[in-house]
Parts: sequence; structure tokens; C-alpha cells
Amino acid sequence: MVSELEKRGNKVTVYTSRAPNATRSTMGVRRWPVLRDRAGAVRGYLQYASFDIPLFFRLLFGKAFDVAIVEPPPTTGLIVMLAAAIRRRPFIYFAADVSSVAAAGIGVAKPVVSVLRAMERTVLSAARFVLTVSSGVSQAVVDLTHRPEKVVNVGTGVDTKKFSLDGERTEEGGRYFVYAGTMSEIQGAGIFVDAFLRIASEFPDVRLLMYGDGVEKEELRVRAASTERVEFPGTVGSEILSRILRGAVAGLASVRPSKGYDFAFATKALVSLSCGTPVIYAGVGPLRDVVSSERLGRSVDWDIEQVANAMRASLSAQTSDSERRRLAGWVQRNHSLARVGANAAAVVARIGHNTGS
Repeated sequence: MVSELEKRGNKVTVYTSRAPNATRSTMGVRRWPVLRDRAGAVRGYLQYASFDIPLFFRLLFGKAFDVAIVEPPPTTGLIVMLAAAIRRRPFIYFAADVSSVAAAGIGVAKPVVSVLRAMERTVLSAARFVLTVSSGVSQAVVDLTHRPEKVVNVGTGVDTKKFSLDGERTEEGGRYFVYAGTMSEIQGAGIFVDAFLRIASEFPDVRLLMYGDGVEKEELRVRAASTERVEFPGTVGSEILSRILRGAVAGLASVRPSKGYDFAFATKALVSLSCGTPVIYAGVGPLRDVVSSERLGRSVDWDIEQVANAMRASLSAQTSDSERRRLAGWVQRNHSLARVGANAAAVVARIGHNTGS
């Protein structure tokens, strides 16, 4: 989105957090040190406040801007709404998810969910536009605000330059499955650990690589302690992850049902496909039917034995080079992040500012 806005002659400043062990940011990116939890995530009231409070003053006393674009959580949206109102500027909310729905799904206390829902409704209703990543998120926003005229589905995608079929494959030996992403209650990555444990004795050369972090990571480590073939390498850069995915039997993606987030779009599946690797998709969400209808891998219910059978079938199959090209091409045509950025920039242009920041 930033690249597309700059192509259109806009000057863009990005305010974000300072990531652990990150390389120096490029020009136009302003990072702020924030509090993080034990897993290194910015998750929790104090963690959010450590970013939101300084952001308010940076927006209030910083350079003039024509429009602000803010992503979740709603606390940050509230800060941007207030600063934009004081400076008499519009703002756009980029809703990759609906936080109050997610909070209710993972069992957050009802009074907290009620406050969060009221906050989110206020922020989304005040935004000039709300950009969403899928029809499911669009409907959740409309249900919350009753303002369908503000909602624009710009789609979701992955960086097909960073995650592509072209490039080296990992030098790691043997066969392996890859889960790469957040390990939280909504994703329910444990379904893959449990399924792998069922097939491990049948395929002694196969490993399960669980990349990423999340609140369930340590629990999954304990669950997988009976074997050394479930590995948790942590978080790696896109170049390394692309190399690993190109050599995988299949990428793994899931959305756990009955968590109030059945509309979630598991982009980790797109990352795998963009590297030419088929996916095993478990659970619910819009990608469930897409994987089946477009022959992108295997879709199964939220069931350990079904996931285990999908793993067995994947290990018995061979993915040809032509099939890998088809998978990567499908992502390029349908879910390129460049297209999503162009869609978002087009909405920003509708506000009517031709120049500025």
C-alpha cells in the first residue's frame, strides 16, 4: 500500500514498533520501543499503551498530514481517531480482523468484550472508510457498525516477490511439513502437532517444523516432547522461510472453529502456495472451500485423524514442477499483495487529496 501511494505522488510516513533484532528501518518508517510479553509479542493493555500514548503526541504535534491510515488493535484506532479529529483530518481503518469478535471467541471476560466492542464500533463508525481483507470481515464490520457504505473489501495477499517459486530450496535433508505463523487460540496449530504424532512412527524420516511464536507455543512444545522430530525454530526472515517452504511436502494452515472467528483468512496458506508448495488446511474459513475447488492441496475438518490422513496422502504424492508453477501462478493472479496495495491506495485517493502525506 505504501509503495502504491508513493507511486501516486504521496509522501508516506509509517509509525510502528521497534521489533526485536530487526535491521535498521528504511526512510519513512518511524519505530518506537514498546513493551512486549514473554513471547516477544505486543499483546496486553500495558503493551498497547506503550505504543498508543506516544503515538497520540507524535500525531498531534508532528507534521501535518492529509489522511491517517490505522490498523488494529482498536486502542490504536481510538488514538488515531482522537488525533485526527483534533487536527481536523480524516482517517481510514484497515480492518485485517475484528478484535471484539476475536476476543469473544477466545473467552475474554464479557465486560471486557463489551468495552472493546463499544470502542471498536466507535472507531469504525468514525472512519471515513473501513478497508477489509475478505467478505467475512466486511460482514462482521457491517454487523458492528451498520454502515455498509463505508466498507471496502480490498482483499488479502502475500508478497509474491519475497515468497516465490524462483530460488533455492533448503539444504535440510529428509521430508518435512511446515507451519509458519502465529500459534494462538484462533489458529489452533496444535491440531498439526497431534496429527503428526499419530503418523510419526509410520514415517521415521519425516519432521514437523513449527515456525513462529504465540501464546500456545510453549504448550505445544510440551505436547510434542515425546519426539525430537517436531521442531520449533522460532521466527525467521522471508528469504529463509521461502527456501524452506520450497522444499516442504506441504505447508500447514488452520482456523479453529467455534472461536467466533470463522471468517478469518489464513494467509499462511497463501505464503506456502506462492512458493509452489501445496497446503493442508484444517478447520473453517473462506480458504477452506478455495483450497478444494482450486485444487491447492487438501482441506479437512477440525479433526486429528483427518489431518493425519491428509499428511499420509501428501507423503504418498509427488508434486511436479508444472504443478508447483500452477500453484504459484494462482497466488500471483488472485492474491498478490501488490494488487491489495493498489486497491487500498485507490480508496485513499477517493478522499480527494492529490498531494501531501
